Amino acid sequence: MMIAALRQLATNALLGRALPLAATATARRAAAAAAGPDERIYSGPKEPTVKSVTLRTLRAKYERGEPISMATAYDYPSAVHVDQAHIDILLVGDSAAMVVHGHDTTLPITLDHMLAHCQSVSRGAQRAFLVGDLPFGSYELSARDAVGSAMRMLKEGNMDAVKLEGGSPARVEAARAIVEAGIAVMGHVGLTPQSVSVLGGFRPQAQVAGEAMRVLHQAKALQAVGCFSIVLECVPGPIAAAVTKALSIPTIGIGAGPATSGQVLVYHDLLGMMSHPHHAKVTPKFCKRYAEVGATIQAALQAYRDDVASRSFPGVRYSPYSIKPGEVAALEEELAAAGMPEAAGALRAAAQEEADARAAAAAYAKGARGATH
Repeated sequence: MMIAALRQLATNALLGRALPLAATATARRAAAAAAGPDERIYSGPKEPTVKSVTLRTLRAKYERGEPISMATAYDYPSAVHVDQAHIDILLVGDSAAMVVHGHDTTLPITLDHMLAHCQSVSRGAQRAFLVGDLPFGSYELSARDAVGSAMRMLKEGNMDAVKLEGGSPARVEAARAIVEAGIAVMGHVGLTPQSVSVLGGFRPQAQVAGEAMRVLHQAKALQAVGCFSIVLECVPGPIAAAVTKALSIPTIGIGAGPATSGQVLVYHDLLGMMSHPHHAKVTPKFCKRYAEVGATIQAALQAYRDDVASRSFPGVRYSPYSIKPGEVAALEEELAAAGMPEAAGALRAAAQEEADARAAAAAYAKGARGATH
């Protein structure tokens, strides 16, 4: 059937005829099967082509008043999860320094580290709009450095846009230069973790009128140079509402109340992955835990350890590869002849134990089927 389908595909190609959709699909499957071995260790279905989120998509949601969802991801598996949840924006955040690499702040992570995270994430996300954080030290020295780092984020990291922190005149000029280079920029004001040295720690911002006006002016300055969106972090809800109303681009809140154009949370925080008390210092008060994945992971790892200790894993069920009795006998003779009687004995004993276990499992399955009839 496979060969016939391939021949039919070739014949139609030569004659310039199009195959019916069903026949074309059959031929594709046949070609795929012919291209590799019959037995594969790793395999799975291919995801259908999906429509990607773009700046136009985000703008349309904003203009309709629909909230924009955003979450962080740092590697291929987390990107797949975020993408399949149909979250609009996936941020490869410099928070990876804390939740992935174990640092106390975001400052130590480098541009090269971030690029590696971005590359992994881009392989796992098909739908979401991808934003890469420019890490501390990659854009502060000059507008030229900022543009160079942003270009690497797109060319090497496969991001759709970059994010930079702060609204000082130098940061605004950096944002302007990046935008003028043709790269989409997301701004970030309020608590800016990269400025933790100046701020004296991770502290809420804009709690007095003067600070609130400063945050508002910074957001408006970033909007004026072309930023497509602004993250507002750790500011009172009423301040975020005022900033959102004053701007004509979306605001994305994190610890900034419900009045922003959208919300963002860190992957590990919202899943409750940092559940151990030792990690409490990196779990923010504003985060809602939608799961306690950390506790589930810990329980699973302890159960695995116990199964290994008791030798109940892998057992017959998770030992899928077998060798025929005749081959066991032949190998046993060769081992004995080679002066390895202990290895021969181990081979014989393990083969007999496995055969007995498989027979017992088969008998149990037969009995279970009989009990259901």
